[in-house]
Amino acid sequence: MFTTHPFDDDKLREECGIFGVSGADGAAALVALGLHALQHRGQEAAGICSWDGAMFHTQRAQGHVAGNFDRPEVIESLPGATACGHVRYSTTGETSNRNIQPLYAELASGGFAVAHNGNLSNAMRLRKDLVRTGSIFQSTSDTEVIIHLVATSNYRTLLDRFIDALKQVEGAYSLICMTPEGMIACRDPLGIRPLVMGKLGDGAYIFASETVALDVVGAEFVREVEPGELVIVKNGELRSIRPFAPLSPRPCIFEWVYFSRPDSISEDRSVYSVRKAIGAELAQENAVEADLVIPVPDSGVPAAIGYAQASGIPFELGIIRSHYVGRTFIQPGDKVRHLGVKLKHNANRKLIEGKRIVLVDDSIVRGTTSLKIVQMMRDAGAAEVHMRIASPPTRHSCFYGVDTPERAKLLAAKYDLGGMTDYIQADSLAFISIDGLYRALGEANRTAVRPKYCDACFTGDYPTPLTDQDETTSVDQFAVLAERVG
Repeated sequence: MFTTHPFDDDKLREECGIFGVSGADGAAALVALGLHALQHRGQEAAGICSWDGAMFHTQRAQGHVAGNFDRPEVIESLPGATACGHVRYSTTGETSNRNIQPLYAELASGGFAVAHNGNLSNAMRLRKDLVRTGSIFQSTSDTEVIIHLVATSNYRTLLDRFIDALKQVEGAYSLICMTPEGMIACRDPLGIRPLVMGKLGDGAYIFASETVALDVVGAEFVREVEPGELVIVKNGELRSIRPFAPLSPRPCIFEWVYFSRPDSISEDRSVYSVRKAIGAELAQENAVEADLVIPVPDSGVPAAIGYAQASGIPFELGIIRSHYVGRTFIQPGDKVRHLGVKLKHNANRKLIEGKRIVLVDDSIVRGTTSLKIVQMMRDAGAAEVHMRIASPPTRHSCFYGVDTPERAKLLAAKYDLGGMTDYIQADSLAFISIDGLYRALGEANRTAVRPKYCDACFTGDYPTPLTDQDETTSVDQFAVLAERVG
């Protein structure tokens, strides 16, 4: 069987990345480059849809962007100056071609393509109502609900029908839509999922999940698309409308901890710098006597640097990751599986032997990865292994576009701190506090009334109704009934 490498199979995964270009010759090639930069947000499938002024063209495939969209004949099959693309993870079951985005449909007003990052928390309810009145769905994606709501709306213009659809959905969405009239980019009223806007040359506009994708195509960052804002690009002209009642934004806090690439910028701050600040706050809250600070590669590196600088303990690369190994063919059997772990990550034995180690990672989900890493340090001769986590305990599932196990499988939902420490077999374990995380982000602390971020995975404080979840008896049933593919 093919599997992702063992140190990444226990991470929370951002389900999608989106990228759109309006007004640039060879738009599909730019989209392919942008998706390369967003590949960390989704590695199961990729798709691109283009508009040449007369027809829509779509290519979608399972796997990475490279291998699917690096061939000239594929890009040539996607002509036009407008295009959008999508990379995704699947959250339940196998990736199906029918769920690969952008989704495309022929409406009465013409073609309509949509790329969606996020998850609609009332998609099941809406889907049942739509099917009852005659809609026929081609996918199990919550995104297709938006298309059917647009198609069945009684409003006259496409834009009004689109707004009508958005006013019926709950949850999180950043969308890039293409129609014969132009491109629409928007975020949900709470701005849970990210979306930025850039400009390329005199007349081309770019939309992307992160600023790093703008950098890759040489676009100038203009600003973030605001929560609840629709940005419409038509014939090279841009206009903005805000059809929703204003709300206090609640962007996802885990973008800072793990999802975004460290070279991205958000809220005018470097993600890399914020992660170092998180590590420094973690050191101040959870000091320990040790000889070395070692990151769990690669996601723990910036926080480990911050921890080392704040604590005065030397930073070293005690785990070496091979960047030349892709998806690994692992034969059945525990012995061979264990060797597969070392194929991608190996302890720097001479550095570690006899030392008291502080291991820094971004999060603990199921705990299986942390257990492997601690054991690796012990096998390399570490005298003590202390685990420090650059986020609070993950005790709750996410319903806004993050691939989270059901709550029963989250280590922090099953055990207290002592139980988690025993499970991963560390000498000590500590997490940054929720207030400490907010301090690292420039806030005095977390305010319970109006917190600045969506932190439901840590606190259980969900900022929107969870209609579908409330109508099922368990998270397992929710996962079976509706695949969240945002």
